[in-house]
Amino acid sequence: MAEKVTDIFGVDVFNEAVMKERLPKVTFRAWKKTMENGEDLDPQIADVVASVMKDWAVEKGATHYTHWFQPMTGITAEKHDAFLNPAPEGRIILEFSGKELIKGESDASSFPSGGLRATFEARGYTAWDCTSPAFVKEDAAGVTLCIPTAFCSYTGEALDGKTPLLRSMEAISRQAVRVMKLFGHRDVTHVSCSVGPEQEYFLIDHEKYMQREDLIFTGRTLFGALPPKGQEMDDHYFGTLKERISSYMKELNHELWKLGVFAKTQHNEAAPAQHELAPIYTTANIAVDHNQLTMEIMKKVAKRHGLECLLHEKPFAGVNGSGKHNNWSMVANTGENLLNPGKTPNQNIQFLLFLTSVIKAVDEHALLLRYAASNPGNDHRLGANEAPPAIISIFLGEQLEDIVNQIIETGEAKDCKKKIFMNIGVHTLPEIKKDATDRNRTSPFAFTGNKFEFRMVASSRSIADPNTVLNTIVADALCGFADVLEQVEPDEFVQKAMELIQKELKAHKRIIFNGNGYAEEWIAEAAKRGLPNEASIVGAIPALSAEQTISVFEKHGVLSRAELESRMEVSYETYVKTLAIEARTMLDMASRLYIPAVIRYASELATAIHTIQSAVPTADVSVQTKLLKEVSSLLAKAQKAKESLGKKLEKAHAAEGGRKKAEEFYKNVVPAMDALRKPIDILEGIVDKRIWPVPTYGELLFEV
Repeated sequence: MAEKVTDIFGVDVFNEAVMKERLPKVTFRAWKKTMENGEDLDPQIADVVASVMKDWAVEKGATHYTHWFQPMTGITAEKHDAFLNPAPEGRIILEFSGKELIKGESDASSFPSGGLRATFEARGYTAWDCTSPAFVKEDAAGVTLCIPTAFCSYTGEALDGKTPLLRSMEAISRQAVRVMKLFGHRDVTHVSCSVGPEQEYFLIDHEKYMQREDLIFTGRTLFGALPPKGQEMDDHYFGTLKERISSYMKELNHELWKLGVFAKTQHNEAAPAQHELAPIYTTANIAVDHNQLTMEIMKKVAKRHGLECLLHEKPFAGVNGSGKHNNWSMVANTGENLLNPGKTPNQNIQFLLFLTSVIKAVDEHALLLRYAASNPGNDHRLGANEAPPAIISIFLGEQLEDIVNQIIETGEAKDCKKKIFMNIGVHTLPEIKKDATDRNRTSPFAFTGNKFEFRMVASSRSIADPNTVLNTIVADALCGFADVLEQVEPDEFVQKAMELIQKELKAHKRIIFNGNGYAEEWIAEAAKRGLPNEASIVGAIPALSAEQTISVFEKHGVLSRAELESRMEVSYETYVKTLAIEARTMLDMASRLYIPAVIRYASELATAIHTIQSAVPTADVSVQTKLLKEVSSLLAKAQKAKESLGKKLEKAHAAEGGRKKAEEFYKNVVPAMDALRKPIDILEGIVDKRIWPVPTYGELLFEV
């Protein structure tokens, strides 16, 4: 842990520097060409890369390799194979071929497929993603070479998050390059999407975690009363790190840096026991891989420190939940950020065109973006005055909104607000250059200087889906712009480009909102504008099968109709299974923990009343009697709610079809769960602490 960051960063990664040093020059150049130009990989190259990769991994102690892939479970999967092969005289030889590097096989029917694979149709393939570097991981099993791969069925359909992401990256690159060439950038041959996902999480004591059945099975507390102190004092946000947390973060950074993850920022978040890690931006594909590694290693390192890392969007009711801010931009191979406004954004037609493409895309596919950012856990967080609302809108800031309004009204923007210096009023403090616009933390999709921050993404969800959707819908918008402008004569280009920008901004102005997303007025205003407002992921899932979505995704070769519909079925199934586990856990905890504990407390009260009255018949036992009546009443309500939840759970399971089943769970099971929680949470504040069967919020959040 004492090594310099520069000495340990990327030491466990088979990155470009290692490849350049170890591969023959011809092989390295061929791999580089595939990387930069998106050309097919020569299978003969794979043999050389595989041999060198194996030698490098073995030097680091590796005995096994795995094709590391990302099925539609939201987490990663891996199957380990040893390098060893038999040799004469009972010996072994360590081998790894190009064929083994390029292709692996997995049981596709055992992963979510939404009907693409049946139990008797099991074959699936993993294919080497040479755009994401291999790495080694060390754990109790030893050292394993991990090869990032895509995962597809025997018939070629994507069964993962990686495959459509890679397809979408190619799609947006093709269309962005078309647009860049219209602006005279002949040297632009590739455009990549740059992504930086900020990861929020909770850390609690592991022993207390193990005493909470709900945390173990669902990742969140299904019961729990608020402690006397929560986050009201705002003293945890950016506060001094506790020693135990600092030690955890130090090791977490060390492990991430070794794997080449650009972990940069760490701090306490708003809620007690909540924290955040933010990386430096990298290409979307690698950012997705790095974020999956980050979540995995966060949990592993936590256990070494006697902690448990919670990635659920709402582990504790009544305090802030966790999100994952997905910072997204487009960068040309020349290094130019296509969303950089420059010093005079009103005159930067190229920037305005790319900005307009994002505005158009988000407006036309708002419900699809709502789906891509969501999971069952995020339903507890979005729109709860702690996170962006469930209504998709775009924040541009004062400067860009003013420019947009000028263009809409007159077809051009003659001026723009400039950055100014701010005098703080203390002579010893320097003047600070003030940005041309403020930030808006209530916006789900905010422009923040030279990128868009998609703020509503679920903290435990892979960022593959949000970025796949963003890439694809923006690619489609850019394609439409290129189709129009490629027909324009050069001397008319500027005029026609501005006319196109004006036309599209007029058509999609409704999605721009710089105000308070938490305000009740915004809900009414959004409805007037015709913006979708889905409170649950259940209402957003159908966007996957909308003809508009299918048309766009098939047009750009990202996902077929069958692949989109399969993801819809997987999403319904995931929602139902998640809620069913939560409901069954509630029933189990209520039956075996809470109700018995309350009965015990009520019995002690009754015994106390009887004992006192027997000893002193005239004694005042009104307090005990009142308390016994209150506890007994709440106990009866809890029992009634438990029985109701059981019946509604059974009825929901009987519904036919994924969509109907999910809707039944959302409309009936969720309210029944809330009804069971309410009396038990009240009882937590009444029942003797020594009898209460689980650690409370106060113990979980503050005793770390």
